Amino acid sequence: MVPGTTPIDPLSAVFAALADPTRRAILARLAAGDTNPTELAAPFAMTMPAVTKHLKVLERAGLISRSRQAQARPCHMEPEPLRSATDWMAQYRHMWDARLDRLDAFLASVQPPANSINPLPAMLAATATTPQPTAFPIKPQGEPT
Repeated sequence: MVPGTTPIDPLSAVFAALADPTRRAILARLAAGDTNPTELAAPFAMTMPAVTKHLKVLERAGLISRSRQAQARPCHMEPEPLRSATDWMAQYRHMWDARLDRLDAFLASVQPPANSINPLPAMLAATATTPQPTAFPIKPQGEPT
């Protein structure tokens, strides 16, 4: 840990790592199989040190691991932190699905039947032909005040 920083929980580290589109693209590439950092950096218009920083963030979050094979240091995607994030989001998805189902049921119960007459157009037509009072009476020019 870096001195002067506070540790964050593993789930927050995963979401922080996933917040960056470059890191998501790196994970998508690693989903196809292990590869070395140089190959991971190829599609990005950034320096190798910048890509290395992204890899360190992913590694600290537990989303990737790096091994050493002679001179190469291939990166490997670790699925468990993603499972934890998916499980956490699933709790809220179930809650929101239930709430939206209840909202659908409520809206269906208060909606008029499809064959009923909607009174709104008639009300709007009636108000359009009725003269509206003005705030200040308009006096013809030339009349004394």
